[in-house]
Amino acid sequence: MPLSRFRRWLAGFALAMALPAVAADVELPPVDEVFVLSAQATAPDRIEVRWQIAKGYYLYRHRTSVKADAAFTGAKLALPTGDKHRDEFFGDVETYRRQLVGTLRGTPAAGAATTTLTVKYQGCADAGVCYPPQTRTLKVALPGEAAGDGGFGFAKKGGGLFGLGGNDAGAVDAAPLPVERAFTSEVIADGGDRLLLRLTPAKGYYLYRDKLSVKLDAGKGLSASLPPASKLPKAQPYRDEHFGNVAVYFDQVEIALPVTRRVTDAAKGTLVLGLQGCQDGGICYPPMTRRLAVSLPAGTVTPAAAIAPAAGGDAAGANADPGTASDAPIAAAPASDATASDAPPSGDAERTQPPQQQTRGLLGSLLLALLGGLILNLMPCVLPVLSLKALALAQGGESPQRARNHALAYTAGVLLSFAALGALALALRKAGLALGWGFQLQQPLVVGVLALVVFAFGLSLSGLWYANVGIGQRGSALIRRGGMSGDFFTGVLAVVLATPCTAPFMGAALAYAFTGPAAGGMLVFLMLGLGLALPFLLIGFVPAFARLLPRPGAWMETLKQLLAFPMYVTAAWLVFVLASLRGAEAVWQWLLAAIGLAFAAWAWMRAQQGGRNRWRAAALLALIATAWPLATLHGLPKPEAAPAMAARNGIASIAFSEQALADLRAQGRVVLVNMTADWCVSCKVNEKAVFARDGFRAAIDAADAVYMTGDYTDVDPSITAYLERHKAVGVPLYVVYPRGGGEGRILPVILTPGLVEDALAQAAGGR
Repeated sequence: MPLSRFRRWLAGFALAMALPAVAADVELPPVDEVFVLSAQATAPDRIEVRWQIAKGYYLYRHRTSVKADAAFTGAKLALPTGDKHRDEFFGDVETYRRQLVGTLRGTPAAGAATTTLTVKYQGCADAGVCYPPQTRTLKVALPGEAAGDGGFGFAKKGGGLFGLGGNDAGAVDAAPLPVERAFTSEVIADGGDRLLLRLTPAKGYYLYRDKLSVKLDAGKGLSASLPPASKLPKAQPYRDEHFGNVAVYFDQVEIALPVTRRVTDAAKGTLVLGLQGCQDGGICYPPMTRRLAVSLPAGTVTPAAAIAPAAGGDAAGANADPGTASDAPIAAAPASDATASDAPPSGDAERTQPPQQQTRGLLGSLLLALLGGLILNLMPCVLPVLSLKALALAQGGESPQRARNHALAYTAGVLLSFAALGALALALRKAGLALGWGFQLQQPLVVGVLALVVFAFGLSLSGLWYANVGIGQRGSALIRRGGMSGDFFTGVLAVVLATPCTAPFMGAALAYAFTGPAAGGMLVFLMLGLGLALPFLLIGFVPAFARLLPRPGAWMETLKQLLAFPMYVTAAWLVFVLASLRGAEAVWQWLLAAIGLAFAAWAWMRAQQGGRNRWRAAALLALIATAWPLATLHGLPKPEAAPAMAARNGIASIAFSEQALADLRAQGRVVLVNMTADWCVSCKVNEKAVFARDGFRAAIDAADAVYMTGDYTDVDPSITAYLERHKAVGVPLYVVYPRGGGEGRILPVILTPGLVEDALAQAAGGR
């Protein structure tokens, strides 16, 4: 196989395999099957409250309480000593497994036959997912009542153990319904200019008003929006266990959705509905997306004056494009879920929306993309290829026309790679998959292949074999025969290595690419590529820049060999990412593939230097053999998760979860959220330059802040939802939440110590 075809195959294979893994949802059994609660009066002044706890689950001692009504006065709960446990959210706590028996001692009121207990508790699964806080009301027979059990026992209601309290009690006596039965939705056209949306929660379930969002997908010129919050159906104020004081719908509601038209034609399409709800006193479902078919008759064009305000959204912030979370019910828990808002509870029913990165118009985004691509040349992930290409262009003896051809071939490789990456990302997002910049590095097979490509280039620079990007006398001959293809694939490699980095200005440009029209998004990706290729276009087309390059000489061969070592470092870093994704077994499999690739390159050169065809066959067989260890990478299990409470860069951090963030904000704490990944070079640079410094530790202590980190090395739906909500195109994402509530502040992707310390001080109210 010719060398150019070999490299083309590797590059195409890496891009083709850049598909996201689908994370499995964690589904918990009904809470009342895991923690079976009962209560019984065993003496006139003593009531035992008992929990039978399923295997693999536990209860928190400090989250357990029992209160009695006036029929059992002075009641005090005594709990046994629990197992010591270091919890990621509550610190040093005690937990109970298998069984918990609490003793409630008090004095029965004269003539009281029963007493009503209000029992609160919270528990978790060993898998790392927790149930929300639970509240149950139990009616317990006091001594002297003919309860059919000798005077002691618990009263039953409706055949169950639990009486139904009101909304405040949050009691529930039924297993959670499937989401499609818990919340039904339908839409019809009310003429050509309005839709009627009907939402029906089942009895005992509710929907959050400010979690509603709509988007009409019915072709160009048609859009629909929710009315402002003041014009939505009246919602019921509700004290929610997770979000505090919110506005919810317990009953069926009908919402009129105005349709904005730029065309009069009838149309068929889909209303994409985003919503979230909970079981009263039970589980919360994650944000869900419904796609409802709708047929619109012909209508009237909306006046321009009425279209302009709609572009800004509504007061409730409900017109954002809904997320893509699964409809499967999960618990709202301090693990990976997307049910909790990151805004603190407040006195009124509205909650502040999460901070979002600004999305500019097309022209502004194109300019930012050009600047971001230009700066990308200076990022550490691109620097090895930058040095290699600069060295190649520095060689003499080239006519101006050939120099321009080299620059154009390199630019073509960059632009085509960015176009392929952009088309893949936009197509997958159109299909409902939430992806961001660098998403392909979450796939073990893609990381393994890219590491082999970089390793192969390093071997070429070290002289084991020669690619068509050679330097010096021998390389010059190769370039004369096939230098255009060498330049092209050097551009491809530059894009591959650029994806783990995020340069300044890129975030706002990519935000437009991922949320705006597809055509504009592709233009943004191409402009990023043009910025990356711009230095070499200038060298090829402007002689004054070309004259700035050093004169060729014998030093170039030595420098070429030295440049192999940054390639090896890059390959080693990619193998480190692979280890984070699939553990030590993946590293072993990659090393086997790398040995096979090195042998194939060596045998190929033996054949090129006049060896027999058997060397060519040996090279081909060795190359084919590398596919076997690579094929095993994706099937390897993920490594066991590290403890959630860890010392990151020498400072304690807790693992990100929506519930933990909501709890901390409800407590009025300052929180710094750091969304990072092992494959994100910009993240690692910031961690070393900022988060590992003593000044950052001092700033955290001074602000009494919590440092929360989210690891996006592998696919994580909860982090994806968080990035989506903040209009972030990928990692890094840094958000500082102030003390006592209020909107968070998004920090730039490139940090300085002073910037972070000032942000923490301001969040704490110190400045």
